[in-house]
Amino acid sequence: MKQRLLFTLSVFASWMLLMALQKPIFMLYHYNLIAGCSLADWLKVVLHGLTLDVVVAVYLTAIPLLLTVVSVWRPQKWMTMALRIYFAVTVTAAAVIFFVDLALYTFWGFRLDATLLFYIRFPGGAMASVPVWISVKQAFYSLIYIAFGLILINRGVMRLFTLEAVRHKMLWSLALLMLAALGFVPVKGRRAYHKTSLEAAYFSERQVLNHAAINPAFSLILSAIKQHDFSSQFRFFSDEERAEIFAEMYTATDKERDAEAPDLLRNKRPSDILIVMLESISAGAIEPLGGEPGVTPCLNRLADEGILFTNIYANSFRTDRALTSLLNGYLSQPTTSLMKYPGKCRALPSLAKSFAAEGYETRMLYGGDITYTNMHTYFIGSGYEEIVSGKAFPPEKQLNKWGANDDVTFDYLSGWLRDKREGERRFTSFLTISSHEPFVVPYARLKDPYLNAVAFTDSCIGALVDSLKASPVWDDMLIVFMSDHGFRYPDRLTEYEPARYHIPLIWAGGAVASPARIETIASQSDLAATLLGAMGMDAGEFVFSRDIMRRDAPPFAFYTFSNGFGFIDGSGASAYDNDSNRRLMHKPEEGGAERLRKGKALLQTLYDDLGRI
Repeated sequence: MKQRLLFTLSVFASWMLLMALQKPIFMLYHYNLIAGCSLADWLKVVLHGLTLDVVVAVYLTAIPLLLTVVSVWRPQKWMTMALRIYFAVTVTAAAVIFFVDLALYTFWGFRLDATLLFYIRFPGGAMASVPVWISVKQAFYSLIYIAFGLILINRGVMRLFTLEAVRHKMLWSLALLMLAALGFVPVKGRRAYHKTSLEAAYFSERQVLNHAAINPAFSLILSAIKQHDFSSQFRFFSDEERAEIFAEMYTATDKERDAEAPDLLRNKRPSDILIVMLESISAGAIEPLGGEPGVTPCLNRLADEGILFTNIYANSFRTDRALTSLLNGYLSQPTTSLMKYPGKCRALPSLAKSFAAEGYETRMLYGGDITYTNMHTYFIGSGYEEIVSGKAFPPEKQLNKWGANDDVTFDYLSGWLRDKREGERRFTSFLTISSHEPFVVPYARLKDPYLNAVAFTDSCIGALVDSLKASPVWDDMLIVFMSDHGFRYPDRLTEYEPARYHIPLIWAGGAVASPARIETIASQSDLAATLLGAMGMDAGEFVFSRDIMRRDAPPFAFYTFSNGFGFIDGSGASAYDNDSNRRLMHKPEEGGAERLRKGKALLQTLYDDLGRI
C-alpha cells in the first residue's frame, strides 16, 4: 500500500517538475527580453511560480489519485492502460498550451488567456500572424517536451502503480483521501482560480519576469472563468463613488461646442462618409505624429491638407476589440472581447445605425475572411446593409495570408465610390489588411518589414485619394483615416506604454472646412460622438464616447491591455495591472494616484454596463 502512496506523490512531483521547467525554457526562448537578469532572478522566477504550479499539479493529480483509491477496492487491469492514456493526453495538452503561449508572447506581450479560446475557433486567421517556420519550430519543441514528460511518467512513475491486494482497505483509503484533502486545501473547486490569482507569481518591477513566473495553463483557465458575470468584476468603489468619478469625465453640462473650435466640415451632411480603418498602423510610423520620417508620404500630405488629431489613443491591442470602440464608441475590455457576444454587440449603438437613420446607405468592405472572430455577424448587427469580403475577390488576387492585399481592395473601393447615383448618400467602412503581421506585401521600399508594409498601405491610400480627387464625389466627401490599433514599434516598447496605443486620426476630403490640427487628448472610442457632433447629429446613446470639440469634454484617453489599463490626461500617463493589483507606470509620479482613480472608475463602469447588456 505504501507503493500506492508513493505513486500518488510521484505523480504530483512529476507535474511540479514539468511545470517548473517551463520557467527557464520561457526565459531562454525570450532571452532578449530578460537580458541582464541575474541568477537570483532566474531562481525567483521559478520559486514565485510554484504557487500557481501547485494548483495546476493538484488538479492534474486528482484523476490518478481517484483511480488509486478505486484500485484499493476493485483492482482492474484496465486501470493501468487508462492511466497511460490519461498521462499521454494531459502531457500533450500541457505541451501544446505552453509552446503556443511561448510563440504568441512574442506577438502579444502577455501570457496565454481566454483570447486564445476565441481565436482558436478560426484557425486560419489565428495562425495568419505566425510565420510557418515558427509553427514548425514550436511543433518540434512540443514533441521534445512531450517525449520527456512521457518518459518521466511511463518509465518512472507508472512503475510504482500496483494492483496488488491490500489489507486494511478502509484505513488505506482514508489515508489516500486525507492526502487528497491536504492537496486540495488551497484548491476548492472553481474558487481556487478566483482566490489564487496571477498576483501570486509577481515579484519584480520588470513585468517580463513576472510573466515568466506565470503558469500558462493556470492563466488560461482563470481567464476563461472570468468571461461571465461581468458586473461582479473590478469592484474598486461603491456605486455612488464610481458614478461621481464617471460623471466628472463623461456627463456633459454644456451642450455648446467651444466657440473657438473650428468648424470641422463645410457641409454638415456630406453625401459620402468613408471610414478607413488602418490595420496596425501606429503613430511611430507617422512623421507628423513624431514617428519615422518618410514612411507615409501620402498620409503626411493628407495631415497637412485636412484635420490632424495628434493625441488619439487606441482603446485596445486587437482588431476585434478595437472595432467596437471605433464603430460603436464603446470602451474595450481587458479580459474579453465583446465580439464574442453577438447579442451584446447588437444592443450597442453604432455609427452605421446612426447614419442609416439619416438616410445613408451603409456598406462594409474587408478583403479577408469576414467570418473571422464573428465579424460578419457583428457587422450585420451593427447595421451594415451591404458587406463585401474576401470571397468577392478571385483566389489569384488573395496573395496575403489574411486575404486580398490593399492594392486590390483600395482599387475596388475606388470604383465603388466613384460609381454614384444622383442624390445617393453613403456611409462606407473599410478595414485594411496588408500592414498586419507577417507583413508580406508586393512592395519593397523599406528594409524594416513592418514599416515597409505600412508604406505599402500608404501608397494605396495615395492612389485612392488621387482617383477620388479626379472624381465629382470628392467635393462632398469626408474620409476618416484611423487605425484599429497600434503596433509595438519600436520593439522596445512594452505592452502598457502609451506610445504602444498612440494612433493616427486624419479627416480628409472635400467636405473638410479647412486644415486644422487638434491637440486634445482623446480615445479611439471618442470618434463616434465627435463625428456625429460635427454633423449636428445626436450622440446621446454613445455612453462612452465624447465629442472632444465640446468645451466641457475633459481631455483624457483610456486604453486596455491584457487585464490591465492605461489612463492619459494633461498631467501625464499611468498604467495599472489588475493581475497584481499594482501600478505599472506613473509618468510623472505627480498626479498618478488620481489618474488611476479615474481609470478604475471607468473600468468598473464599463463592466457594470457590460453586465447589463
